[in-house]
Amino acid sequence: MTADLSRLTGLRSGKSTFYPQYRGAAERLERVVHALELISRALVRTVDGPETLVCAVAEAARAHLSAQWVVFALADGTLPDAGPRRLVLGPDATPFLVDNVEGPPLPDDVVDCLNDIRCGSIESNSVVDPHYAFVPIVLGGGVVGAFAAWTPQNRTLDSTDGAVLSILASQTAVALQNSALYQRGQLLLARAEEAFAEANRTAADLAVRNSELESTQRQLGVAHRHQVVDDERHRIARELHDSVTQAVLSAGMQIEVCRSDIPDAERSERLDLAKDLTRRAVEQLRSAIYALNHSSDEGRTSLPEMLEQLSVVHMPDELAVSLRVGGTPAELPGGTEHALLRIAGEALFNAAVHAHATRAVLRLTYRAETVILSISDDGDGDPARMRLILKLAASNDLDGRHRGLANMQSRARELGGTLDVRRARIGGVQVLVRVPLATGPDSATESDSAAETDSEDTCPTTEIEER
Repeated sequence: MTADLSRLTGLRSGKSTFYPQYRGAAERLERVVHALELISRALVRTVDGPETLVCAVAEAARAHLSAQWVVFALADGTLPDAGPRRLVLGPDATPFLVDNVEGPPLPDDVVDCLNDIRCGSIESNSVVDPHYAFVPIVLGGGVVGAFAAWTPQNRTLDSTDGAVLSILASQTAVALQNSALYQRGQLLLARAEEAFAEANRTAADLAVRNSELESTQRQLGVAHRHQVVDDERHRIARELHDSVTQAVLSAGMQIEVCRSDIPDAERSERLDLAKDLTRRAVEQLRSAIYALNHSSDEGRTSLPEMLEQLSVVHMPDELAVSLRVGGTPAELPGGTEHALLRIAGEALFNAAVHAHATRAVLRLTYRAETVILSISDDGDGDPARMRLILKLAASNDLDGRHRGLANMQSRARELGGTLDVRRARIGGVQVLVRVPLATGPDSATESDSAAETDSEDTCPTTEIEER
C-alpha cells in the first residue's frame, strides 16, 4: 500500500508529513501540466514558420520558469534551413536579440552562453542549478543547439523544471526540422502551382495562337485560290491577245488590202485567207477558254518548223520574213516552245502593224545552256520608247494598247530568261530573248555574239529593270 501510494503521488511516507508532501507534489504536477500545455501550444506553431515556432517555444520556457532571461541558439552549421538561429528574451518577454538584429546590451553571462552554443562548445548533459538551467537540443545523436534560462531569487529550479526543459528541447529540435521541411514543401508547392498556372497560361496562349494560325491559313488558302484564279485569268487574256487578236487583225489587214485596186484573182485569194484566219481565230478562242490547260505534245512539230509556219500564215505579204537557225537544235519543253512561238508572233505582228516594216529576220540559236531568239525588222520603231513601255509595264502602269509588249516580257521571265530591246542592224527594232536550258551560268559571250549579227544599238544591253 505504501509503495502504491508512493508510485501514484510521489510520496515516500504515510506519516504526518504526508499532507505537506502531497501539497508540494500537487503543485509540481500542476506546473508540469501547465508547462506541457505551453509546450504543446508552441509546437503546433510549426506550420507558421520557424521564426514563429522559436518565439513561441522561448516564450513557453520563459513563462514556465518565470525566467528573467531565456536564450535559444543553434550551433553554426546545423539545421541550415532553420531560422531564426538566435533568440534572447529579457524581462517581461522583451526581445533583446532576434537572429542578427540586436537590441539593448546583454549581460555577460548571456553573451558567453550564446558564443559557446554557436561555437559548439557545449556538453550534451543538462545543467539545472537553483537559478540557472542549461538544456542541449539533441537531434540525430548530435547537439545542434541549446536552451538556457536565468530565474530571479524567488523562483528556484528543481529536477521537474529540468525534465520540462528537456522535453521542450527535444520536441523543439524535431519541430524545427519539420518546420523547415514544411516551408520547403510550401515553397515547392508554390512553385508547382506557379508552373501549373504558367502552363495553363501557355496552353491558353497556344490555343489563341493556334486559332490565329488556323485563321491565317484559311485566309492564305482563300488568297491562294484567288491568286490562282487571277493568274489563270491573266494567262487566258494573254493567250487570247497573242493568238486570237493577231489572227483577227491579220484578217482585217487582208480585207483592207482587198478594198484597194488589185486584180480579182489576188482579191479572191486574200479574202479566202481572211476567211481562214477568222475561222482559226474562232477555234483558238474556243480552245483558249475550254482547253488552254490541256495542251498535248502529240503530233507537234519542232520549234523551227512552227516559226517557219508562223512567218507565212499570219503575216501579210508586205512583210518578208526569213528564218535562220544556228547551233544544234534541241528538244525544248512544250511550255518553252509555246512561249517563244508567242513572243515571235507578237514581235512580227508589231513590226508589220505598228512599225510598218517590210522585212523581218527571225534568228533561233541553240547553245549548250541557252536558247536565243531574236526578231529584227527594218521598220520605224523606237527601241528607247519600247524600253520605257516595258518599265511602265513592270509597275502595271499601262493601258491595254501595249499589253503585247508586256506579255512578251512576262513570258520570258516565266521561263527564267530575259527580254531586251535594241536597234537592229537592218534599221528597225530587235527583240532579243534569252532562255536558260539548264542550271548553270549562261554564256554572255555566246549570247552577245549571236545578237551582234543583227544589232547595232548604241545602248548597252541590260536586263529589264524589275519594280
